[in-house]
Amino acid sequence: MEKLIIGSHVSFKKQDQLLGSVIEAISYGSNAFMIYTGAPQNTARSPIDKDYTLKGYKLMEEHNIDINNVVVHAPYIVNLAGSGANYNFAIMFLKEEIKRVEELGITKLVLHPGSHVKLTREEGINNIINALNIIVDGNSKVDILLETMAGKGTEIGITFEEIKTIIDGVKYNEHIKVCLDTCHINDAGYLISDFDNVLKEFDKVIGLPKLACIHINDSINEIGAKKDRHANFGKGTLGFDNLINVIYHKHLKDVPKILETPYVTVNDESKERLYPPYKFEIEMIKNRVENPNLIEDIRAYYKKF
Repeated sequence: MEKLIIGSHVSFKKQDQLLGSVIEAISYGSNAFMIYTGAPQNTARSPIDKDYTLKGYKLMEEHNIDINNVVVHAPYIVNLAGSGANYNFAIMFLKEEIKRVEELGITKLVLHPGSHVKLTREEGINNIINALNIIVDGNSKVDILLETMAGKGTEIGITFEEIKTIIDGVKYNEHIKVCLDTCHINDAGYLISDFDNVLKEFDKVIGLPKLACIHINDSINEIGAKKDRHANFGKGTLGFDNLINVIYHKHLKDVPKILETPYVTVNDESKERLYPPYKFEIEMIKNRVENPNLIEDIRAYYKKF
């Protein structure tokens, strides 16, 4: 049987923290998962509860979930490419977030490199490098995974070369790695249907050992659109077969794959609710057979609750 490390974004709630995250991941049939330690849209954070962490670890052990396949994502609003008070706050916040990730015993922190906003692209890249040199030292226990970006607005990290420039500028860059997002690289102009060559280019520019996580997302957009709109697995322009090829690629078998596909709208008693698709998408991935009724099956399942 082929090795498969697959999971999704799951909740990390104040009332049960890591334990609740593990319970949710197991319910989807996952052996990997990704969390935000608070809301993705803000930097409000509660203290880590050691008891929930230990209980989470015990449950992970019972279900063969390796802590090395668990990832934390930094909030979207942290911008290391910016300037002024927001820039200083981003550095301070990331230092504290790394401590929280260490408390959880997790070693991977995914980070959007940042947006240069009113600065030049070169200035933004230099700010990211300077910030990472403040944040990362030789004793770091957490690797920062720079995420490949789609290119909307003034985002940095839309080419492998840009990410390589950042990595090369960081003194302790053994702690700087990469999270590749399939939707983002498509929207940035990389051809997923020719993924062997995309991976060869990544290896040539950055090096495959730096690839520490993959976000598996279909895209609403055509290649090069620079928009960043995720679609459910097999329901976008990338398609089922191309995404399966990424997931089961022979050079990526040890890399955790994380779904961030959109929640599905379910109409129930004249209310609209959003439900996660991950249980169904992971089942498709494991079977390697596309379900043409994916969205309808998700809606039918959640209407029972």
